[in-house]
Amino acid sequence: MNRCGWVGADPLYEAYHDTEWGVPDHDSRALWEKLILDGFQAGLSWITILRKRENFRSAFQGFDPDIIAGWGEPEVARLLENKGIIRHRGKIEAAITNARAWQAIEAEQGFDRYLWDRVGGRPVQNRWQHLEEVPTETEISRELSKDLKKRGFKFCGPTIVYAFMQAVGMVNDHVLTCPCHAPVAKLGQTRPGKPGRA
Repeated sequence: MNRCGWVGADPLYEAYHDTEWGVPDHDSRALWEKLILDGFQAGLSWITILRKRENFRSAFQGFDPDIIAGWGEPEVARLLENKGIIRHRGKIEAAITNARAWQAIEAEQGFDRYLWDRVGGRPVQNRWQHLEEVPTETEISRELSKDLKKRGFKFCGPTIVYAFMQAVGMVNDHVLTCPCHAPVAKLGQTRPGKPGRA
């Protein structure tokens, strides 16, 4: 299979690319989880996060932001002892801060709507021929990063935000030669209905 060039030969990476990366996601909690994991990736490779993802999910109570928002130093100390995750105090503390920021946005308008409104509710359909053409950040990711920070989020620079946008399907950055490009583009043609968040 002629996948996007960043995948490599790791079966875990291949499965992630083939079934998750670029698929439009409109679940507020899942979107928050992916943004947090992208923050933990800072300075590391994504495959490192993928290999630890189930450990993260267990350690972070299924990435329920309503639970994590109530955490404090005891939970930070516990997580710093957990060898199954990335033990970085700043990133762990940011996850707690980000859970509280998520709650505010979720109550105000829904985290999914807040994010997807940035791209008009539908994925940006890029048509890159080569991996080298794919940007690491865009004007939209810079604006979104700035607004997330204003709302209290941490570890959400424009490059992290763009990687997140790619992962959750806000942009389709599968290259044209990748067999996932067309199916992902088709998924992005219509947005699933969400009561109260049209």
